Amino acid sequence: MQLPEAFLNNMRPLLGDELGDFVKSFEQGERFSGIRVNPLRLSPEKFPELAGDFVDIGDKIPWCETGYYYTNGQPGRNALYHAGVYYIQEPSAMYPAANVPLKEGGNVLDLCAAPGGKSTQLAARMNGKGLLVSNDINEERTKALVKNLQMAGVSNALVTNETPNNLAGKFPEYFDTIVVDAPCSGEGMFRKDEEAIKHWDSFGSARCRQMQDGILEAADSMLKQGGIISYSTCTFEIEENEGAIDSFMDRHPEYYLIETPKVGGVEGGIRPNDRTTRDYSLCARLWPHKVNGEGHFTAFLKKGEEPAEEARGENDEAAKAKTERRKKKERFRSFRRYESRPLEIDDYYDSYMTREVPEGSYFYMGENLYYLPVTPPDIDGLKVAMAGVYTGEIKNGDFKMSHRLALTMKPKDFAYRVELEAGCPEIERYLKGETIVLSGEGVKVKVFGEYVRKEALVEERVSEPCCVAVNSHGRSFVLGLGAIASGTIKNLYPKGWRRFT
Repeated sequence: MQLPEAFLNNMRPLLGDELGDFVKSFEQGERFSGIRVNPLRLSPEKFPELAGDFVDIGDKIPWCETGYYYTNGQPGRNALYHAGVYYIQEPSAMYPAANVPLKEGGNVLDLCAAPGGKSTQLAARMNGKGLLVSNDINEERTKALVKNLQMAGVSNALVTNETPNNLAGKFPEYFDTIVVDAPCSGEGMFRKDEEAIKHWDSFGSARCRQMQDGILEAADSMLKQGGIISYSTCTFEIEENEGAIDSFMDRHPEYYLIETPKVGGVEGGIRPNDRTTRDYSLCARLWPHKVNGEGHFTAFLKKGEEPAEEARGENDEAAKAKTERRKKKERFRSFRRYESRPLEIDDYYDSYMTREVPEGSYFYMGENLYYLPVTPPDIDGLKVAMAGVYTGEIKNGDFKMSHRLALTMKPKDFAYRVELEAGCPEIERYLKGETIVLSGEGVKVKVFGEYVRKEALVEERVSEPCCVAVNSHGRSFVLGLGAIASGTIKNLYPKGWRRFT
């Protein structure tokens, strides 16, 4: 691998005697692959038993309690991946969202979110509480973000396709945590992606800093007092890392740095200039010759605490203006919200589910019915790619559940469930959208929690909606929906998700 000479010249004053080891990590160093378990699906401690069937699972990733290293295998082709049990992610990229402090039940914004690694990670930590807004400016990349959140079974997320400034106009001082994985010159990805080397000259630090400064300004306007910004990049450049946040804190002196964990070879940051007195050892630098992962930088910035009520003064005009803004956010103009959910949903759950109907907000956007476990904010005028969970449709007095809602459930929540044993040929057929035969290899059926004789379903000509689940080592996970009919399972796996090879 030929590293640009200008890049090496930039690294010499930062690394000194370590430059040789740094360069060697690119030329001869091992590339590390990571899997992050989704605790909305499975406890991370139970994952190695399942993973051993399709990859060689290694040690836990030291800075992410849900992450594991792996070698060999193709985890993206396994049914457990399509069931949202895990996410494939570069180990160093797991660091920011694994460690940023979160307020329980708080509102979280992932500002540069596609393809969804950090958003799915944040959603798992939030465990269905509070609201996650995941945004990306690129429309095509937003599609991948939506799919990954849906596969992971996330119910409390909005996905937007907006500029940071447009979002800032809708969410003044709204979020408790904002995660910024900033666009950067990408030097930390040189070892993983040699294409990044080719484009390095055309995507320099000065251009990136303009974007980073603008993104941080938008983030500030959306962050509550006492809130936290996680700022991260995959570059080594001081200008885009410590320099960017030092300049931001010069403009916004109410911010201060808080500690990032130093584990697994993670080191502190670098003082960006002779003027600053801030302690940049509180930041995190992941150097590829010191950690088992690629290059990364992370800083956590906290906004000054909310002043006491008596200090603000009840007659303060600014406080009144803020109250009015909050009232406006609570008006629902972009969708029709039900005061009580449609009765058709209750009827469906009474007939085909073993759990209660989820509590929360049910609303229409256009002709589509959606659900959020929290009260939706005002999103009128924004480009919205996903508003909570698309629950399904009501036609002729009947409710039909969507694949997306099914993925937020557990197999035991369904009265009728078809279990496909991991590795059986019927799984591949299901993911391709083909009909499944009840008598097929590795197919079992449970009705209200009890295994039943498949022949009986054929003899009685049972026709019922069901979930289709993958079973691995005695643990079942929802893959999607189907309908039992005349000895077969009608395949309801979404056409856009189907595999063709």
